[in-house]
Amino acid sequence: MNYDDNNIFAKILRGEIPCKKVYEDEFVLSFYDVNPRKKIHVLVIPKGKFVNLDHFNKNASDKEIVGLIKGITLVANKLGISFDKGEGYRTLSNIGLNGGQEVPHLHFHLFGGEKAGRMIG
Repeated sequence: MNYDDNNIFAKILRGEIPCKKVYEDEFVLSFYDVNPRKKIHVLVIPKGKFVNLDHFNKNASDKEIVGLIKGITLVANKLGISFDKGEGYRTLSNIGLNGGQEVPHLHFHLFGGEKAGRMIG
């Protein structure tokens, strides 16, 4: 599986395209989606070159895996949508063509601030 260095998230990570940053550490970058689908809609992406979740789990280090999962929780807490804050949120990662993936860089959508509704229906 080849990573495309010219995908939009790679360009955001390199600072070539600006983003409205929510959180950043050595493992992840989180920023607001430019086409929000809910009151709160942010993306959390790993800083490594990973196409999707399958590619990530096969190639990421244990530290990168933990960093991504913890990063999602840190972002939810920062936005006040975590379960601990009493609201809850939805995470979504589209994988491959049948999964609806549009950008070939692993990313998780976090939706919150209002009821998410049915997942598929």
